[in-house]
Amino acid sequence: MCGIVGYIGNNDSKEILLKGLEKLEYRGYDSAGIAVLNESKVQVFKEKGRIADLRNTVDFDVLAHVGIGHTRWATHGVPSTVNAHPHQSTSGRFTLVHNGVIENYESLKREYLQGVSFISDTDTEVIVQLIGLFAGEGLATDEAFRKTLTLLKGSYALALLDEQDNETIYVAKNKSPLLVGLGETFNVVASDAMAMIQVTDQYVELMDKELVIVKEDKVVIQNLNGEIITRDPYTAELDASDIEKGTYPHYMLKEIDEQPLVMRKIIQNYQDDQGNLTIDQEIIDAMNDADRIYIIAAGTSYHAGLVGKQFIEKMAKIPVEVHISSEFGYNMPLLPEKPLFIFISQSGETADSRAVLVKVKEMGYKAITITNVPGSTLSREADYTLLLHAGPEIAVASTKAYTAQLAVLVILAEVTAKRRGMKLGLDLVHELGIIANAMEVLCNEKEEFESIAREFLTVTRNAFFIGRGLDFYVGLEGALKLKEISYIQAEGFAGGELKHGTIALIEEGTPVIALATQESVNLGIRGNVQEVAARGAYACIISMKGLEAEGDTFVIPEVHDLLTPLISVIPLQLISYYAALHRDCDVDKPRNLAKSVTVE
Repeated sequence: MCGIVGYIGNNDSKEILLKGLEKLEYRGYDSAGIAVLNESKVQVFKEKGRIADLRNTVDFDVLAHVGIGHTRWATHGVPSTVNAHPHQSTSGRFTLVHNGVIENYESLKREYLQGVSFISDTDTEVIVQLIGLFAGEGLATDEAFRKTLTLLKGSYALALLDEQDNETIYVAKNKSPLLVGLGETFNVVASDAMAMIQVTDQYVELMDKELVIVKEDKVVIQNLNGEIITRDPYTAELDASDIEKGTYPHYMLKEIDEQPLVMRKIIQNYQDDQGNLTIDQEIIDAMNDADRIYIIAAGTSYHAGLVGKQFIEKMAKIPVEVHISSEFGYNMPLLPEKPLFIFISQSGETADSRAVLVKVKEMGYKAITITNVPGSTLSREADYTLLLHAGPEIAVASTKAYTAQLAVLVILAEVTAKRRGMKLGLDLVHELGIIANAMEVLCNEKEEFESIAREFLTVTRNAFFIGRGLDFYVGLEGALKLKEISYIQAEGFAGGELKHGTIALIEEGTPVIALATQESVNLGIRGNVQEVAARGAYACIISMKGLEAEGDTFVIPEVHDLLTPLISVIPLQLISYYAALHRDCDVDKPRNLAKSVTVE
């Protein structure tokens, strides 16, 4: 992984490829490269580091109407120019880019490629060397590609050039996302429509184990048996202006500020003509038919799921379990008779979650995907989809998608509860409107949060986030935000759990950020703050109006106590942002991380 682009048409490909890769920078990467093919020769340019570094290596005097490009996030082999994509066969005839992980690459090396000298440490080079081997034995390029695909185990999205054919890009996928974009005098390849939205909004979805022949005037989709498949394109609903920073210094800050707008868009999109919140009847029937709901997610989406569990159980009275997708797939619990699965994923491409989805579908169970990306893999393969309507999220650290996930989950819980005849005493449309206003208030307090970040987090090597109930789950998300963009060792804990071991780590000056927004546990969490303060901790208390006490660091606006996670997370997002800024970290593209984790 992480990003793929390709172009074939009547224009020079180099700038189109580079701009496409720049649109994929948000995913995170450690190296990048392009390969362009003119009438008779492939030229490869690749570099460790940023796209800007790659640009300095490209010979712009070379004219080529076909090319492929790649941003790499290391899975096999250290970040280096040698390990960067594209990779070539020994003869130089074939050039390949690859997202994914080939699980059996070592056995393929032993069985087929013992006489081949490998240049890189990647699993990708095995693929292109196999294609070269089979073509050398007399197979046509598509047949050599097809034979290679039948041998691969694992995940892949592939784009291949043949130096002897400057009219074709060969494409295939399995478990990793890949699209073909259609133009009037060109066609493109992209792992994300965002990469090529500036040239076309018409895309064809590719399915697993398909081989695609892409020419400038046609696209031919085949299965691995060579049978032709017809599929209509769809329109990618992206606005190119949505993926620009505008006047903001970082995407993350822009996306934090977009949260009030996102909240209002969600209210609008989930309302009927009478102003009532509504969700497709089939989804509500599936919720009400379930005897237990399993929320499957990873990272920030997992933290949203923990809050979502409280929404569904408290409002709709259906038992819910929340599981980390990478664990659930290999350690599935004993399931009841009628489980329902909810998959939460900003990108809709999370490989760990998709692996679980494939298994539960094979078992015959229903699944709902909550995602920000219509047409994504998890959306296509689940029975039902609930969209976040958050707009493109570019920064690696998720912000607006998290609060959008919470909003959609609480709407799902509310509509389900009402269909079950329950009286909630809660006007959710009104309350979410209050949430949107409170978000605006908090987003306007940037100077205050920058001051808090400077005071508590500028020089520390670690920090703790504590809370009880819903505040505990928000603390987990706050800790994740801080560690992933500032590299401070941060952990979130239930306040009462500290004295069962973790309090041993408290030293003089250790920052402890405590959330106090829940009346039922307000005194308890304040007691926990006293415990850590007595051992030298430097305590920062973020409380809600009506529960505040003298000495609290910041007081957030009052909202319904069940909905506090929607706004209590915003101070933590902004504090993390400014902590990273003060430490000169790359806020939007933190080291070692990718936005869309498309490998297990």
